[in-house]
Amino acid sequence: MLGSNCLQTIAGSVVLLYLSNMPSVIAFEQLPKIRSTRDGRNRVDLVTEELFGTTDLKADHITYHPGDTSAAHYHVGAKHFFFVDAGTGILHLDDRVFELSKGDVALADDGEVHWFENRGTGDFSFYELWVPMPAETVWVVEDDQ
Repeated sequence: MLGSNCLQTIAGSVVLLYLSNMPSVIAFEQLPKIRSTRDGRNRVDLVTEELFGTTDLKADHITYHPGDTSAAHYHVGAKHFFFVDAGTGILHLDDRVFELSKGDVALADDGEVHWFENRGTGDFSFYELWVPMPAETVWVVEDDQ
């Protein structure tokens, strides 16, 4: 026991766990998984207020399959970071366009309109973090989510 923390070994790795009323570990099988109704995108919620009781940040992992696109939108009250872990994809950020690939990091600032598309033949995926959790997500075209 280290102060109010403890160390635990999971699958050969040491993980620092914080003791609280919220869970310290949630198995992947138990994380919320969402499939887009717009296209084939998959999302796994990693850190949400419902899962860990915090609004300091929000995080998920999203996969865009070939041809998938997201709707243009922006977030109020949060910086939105993207950490690409596989494939290549296109980030539209206000009136700018960026090609992203594995290892790239991008930021959509508070209020910046952004959307993604996968023009490639393989999956494009990234971790995304909002700091703090956004107060609101606004869709540029209301019914296009």
